[in-house]
Order: sequence, then C-alpha cells, then structure tokens
Amino acid sequence: MKRIAKYTLWLLPLVLMTVAFTEYPSTRQDFEISKNLEIFANMYKELNTGYVDELDPGKVMRDGIEAMLHNLDPFTNYIAEADIEGYRLLREGTSDNIGFEFKKIGDFATVTEIFQDLPADKAGVKIGDQIVAVDNKDTKNKSTDEVDYILRGAAGTTVDVTLRRPGQSSDIKVKINRQEMELPNVPYSGMVEGDIAYVSLSTFSQEAGKNIATALRGLLKENPNTKGIILDLRGNGGGLLIEAVNLCNVFIPKNELVTTTRGKLKEQDRSFRTQTSPVSEDLPLTVLIDKNSASASEIVCGTLQDYDRAVLIGQRSYGKGLVQNTVEVGYNSRLKLTTAKYYIPSGRCIQSVQYRNGEPIEIEDSRRATFKTRNGRTVLDGGGVAPDIKIEQASNIPVVKALQDQDIIFRFVTEFCKGKEKMPEVKDLRFTDFDAFLAFVQKENFVFRTESEKLLEQFKQKATDEGYALGSSVTAMETALSNAQLELIRKHKDLISKLIEKDIAGRYYYANGRAQIGLLRDPEVQEAVKVMRDQPRYKSILKKS
Repeated sequence: MKRIAKYTLWLLPLVLMTVAFTEYPSTRQDFEISKNLEIFANMYKELNTGYVDELDPGKVMRDGIEAMLHNLDPFTNYIAEADIEGYRLLREGTSDNIGFEFKKIGDFATVTEIFQDLPADKAGVKIGDQIVAVDNKDTKNKSTDEVDYILRGAAGTTVDVTLRRPGQSSDIKVKINRQEMELPNVPYSGMVEGDIAYVSLSTFSQEAGKNIATALRGLLKENPNTKGIILDLRGNGGGLLIEAVNLCNVFIPKNELVTTTRGKLKEQDRSFRTQTSPVSEDLPLTVLIDKNSASASEIVCGTLQDYDRAVLIGQRSYGKGLVQNTVEVGYNSRLKLTTAKYYIPSGRCIQSVQYRNGEPIEIEDSRRATFKTRNGRTVLDGGGVAPDIKIEQASNIPVVKALQDQDIIFRFVTEFCKGKEKMPEVKDLRFTDFDAFLAFVQKENFVFRTESEKLLEQFKQKATDEGYALGSSVTAMETALSNAQLELIRKHKDLISKLIEKDIAGRYYYANGRAQIGLLRDPEVQEAVKVMRDQPRYKSILKKS
C-alpha cells in the first residue's frame, strides 16, 4: 500500500509539469481546467501524505471519479479494469445465448421467459424453474449478473444447469447446448378482429426493420382489406439506431429525415434519412408506447408523431435521447461517454432533463419547449414522447405495482400451474379463482403500505414514546386496514385477472401466447382498434388544433 502511495506521489509532479508546460490556455475555461487539475493533484497528494489512516489510492480515485460523474446523465459511466469483462459481455451481448431470461426471486435466479425452439426450451427448462447450480457451482444468493456470467460460454459448448421445479420432489439436471444466435425481435404478428394488423417489436437488434416489414407485408397480402396497423413498442428499450431509421421507413417515404445527432464537435454531427419506399404509407397507424419504451423506440414513435403519420397510445416514453461512445482512459479502464443528443424531425430532443436515483422524472409541461409537427400540432421536448391518447398503465396503480414488484403474481402463477400439463387454448383461457389468489396474497405476507398504514405506524410509535398503552384499539385498526387492503386488491380484480391470464399463456404458449391473449383483452389494443375504426376521430387527432 505504501509503495503504491509513494509511486502515486512521485507521479503527481509529472502530471503538474505536463499541465505547466502545455501551451498557456487561450480561454478562461482552459485556464479553469488547468487550475482545477492542479488543485485536485495537490489535494490527492496531501491526503496520501498526511491523512491519519492508510488510503487505498485506487478506491479514493474511483470515488472521486464517480462523484465527478454524479451530476451528469446516468448513462455516462466509468468502467474500471476489474469490471471490464462483465461490461464487455453486457455490451457485446450474445453470440452464445442459451434462450431464456431470469431474475432473482428469493434465494435463486428464477426463469421468467423461455424462447420457443431455442436451446433452453429444447432442454426442457420451464418458466418458474429456480437455477440452483451451474456446472456444479452453487448459485444460492448469487446476483443475476453473477449467474449470467457463469451461464455464458463459447458457442458450440454445453453448460450443465441444475433446476428446482415447484411440485417436483428432487432437483432436475439439464444439459444446454450454447449456440450462436439472435433472439427473435418480432415476438408476434397477426390480425386483430379480422381487419387490423398487429406487429410487435421487442428490441432494435439486427434486421429489426426488415423483420417488421416482412411480417407486415405477409399480413397485408393475406388480408387485403386491412383497415389499420398497430405497432407495439411497449417495453422496448431500444438498440441499433440504423434499425430505428429502417423501421420508420416501413411507414414513411424515402428521403425523409428521421433523426439528427448534435454534440460539442460540430464536424461529428450527422443526419439519418429513410432510404427506400415504405411498405405502408397511407393505412391508419397507431403506436403503443409506455414508460419503458426508450431510445430507438422513442426515435421511431417521435418521428411518426412529428410527421403526423401515427396516433400514439399509452404513457409517456422513458426519455433517453443520447449518443454514447466508449473511450480508453488508461490501464484497461473505460469511460462510457455521452457525446451527442438525438433530435427528431420537429427539432425537439427526447432526452429527459431531470433524474432522481438514476431514473428520469417528469417535469411540468410549462417548463418544456414547444415544437410543431408537420401539420402544425404542438409537441413538447424535455423528456420522452407524450402519447396522443393517454391510458393509465397497470403498473401505475400502486397496489398492482406492489404485487408485480414483489413477484406475487408470478409466484402465484407458478403455484397455480404446478402439475398442470395443459391449459385451454389462448382464446378460451380464463382465470376465475380469484379467491385462491387472495389466499395466496395473505399467505405470502404481501407488503403494501398505504398512507393510512404509514400514519398508523407513526401514531403507534408516538403513543409508545409518550407512554400510552393502546393495545387492542391499535390491533383493531390494523385488522381493519388489512381487510381494506384485500378489498383494494379485489377492486382491481379484472385487471389482476388479466395479468394472471397473460402469465399463464406465456408459460404454455410462449411469447406468442402472451401476445395473443394481450390482444384479446388489452385496453390499449382495444383503444387502437377503436380509434382507427373511427376515421373522423383518427384524422382530427392528427390535424392542427
């Protein structure tokens, strides 16, 4: 430790000499940079020399760097040498995927999605399986990143996975063949109510635009009387910029501007335009978005809104409109650096301007700059793309959000499906035993603290501090609130039942089944169908107010 500290102190004068012998700053900002570098170096030197305890120079510096980045956007990050391998896997993605998704639930990573006909599916992995070991390495209490790391390997190799399946008395061991592949980015396409085409896109990976175009051409060829198109971008976190341009090109003509990138270095600014003729330039179009539609998704929905080509339905999108590059900063460390912002055709930027705990927060419309669409409609910048028709999302209802955040619905469906080899076809699938769900909620000690419960907790603490013995009175109030909580869940019975049905369909009929059942009972899909059938309303939304 002392040797490192001495080496660091020996190095600091060289840094200062470099600053001192560079050409004298030509601007006030250059002078401020030089001055503050010198202050920083002196500060670091004094800490290492005089602080009462030994310091870890690497940790001190990393803390300083992270503090430096703290007030910037949450996507500008420092990646230390120790984190590089994990970052590389995250960035490069996946040539050696095995075909399932998982998240930490309880002590173990638990399978939450299986992709049909891919290696995990062929090996017999099921949604709800707990991953208890990988290649005989125990995974208990391991993070999802740690489990992901040991699952990965070169294409053509195998991995042994030990699974704990609800309802089975002993663990199951499966061998999964890793293979080079791209996960499907168009999980479902089909017709809604006979004459409305529906296509969904899960990620902007390679050939996303081409795959949507192919699916749409097929639907239009088989259904020449199609009255409208629904493009579903809900939950799509983005991906390749060029695929956002290609997807816009499915619906707007050749040589239309899609996005411009602008940063500090003007010579690096770029514009991206559509390159070919569209698949459908005139059919009514609706785009479904939510708070998890981000980046490339926002470029697409914002561009289609700016050209008045589509009616947007759902919730305001995430608000990520940044261009990032990764640069070397020495000793195998990296800086993931925001270098520019995306601007869509109206001139607005979709990037959020305020964050809390790394997440974008909404600001009032009065603080957003105004822009105009091609037809003269007013649109706003400053954080995401606002829908033309807003529909409240299930996850915005506090009690439903709490059920999802605590995996209550997922765990109930795992229990419900235990031992059931088959389910009715998607069109006939109904969940009717809501009392069983309520019993499961009580058994699992579901925690949802309403404002009333928070106030009661404060009251109990204050009464105890002041010496009051309220005993049975408080217990009666707690019981009443607990019963009221169950009634609150019961109030949203229809919505929760739909979420349960969707999860069941995903387990037996994969992403295809989940999408199909969503189409049958999804309020945003129903609203899209409704607005496209009502052409006067559809056109009025896209006209200048």
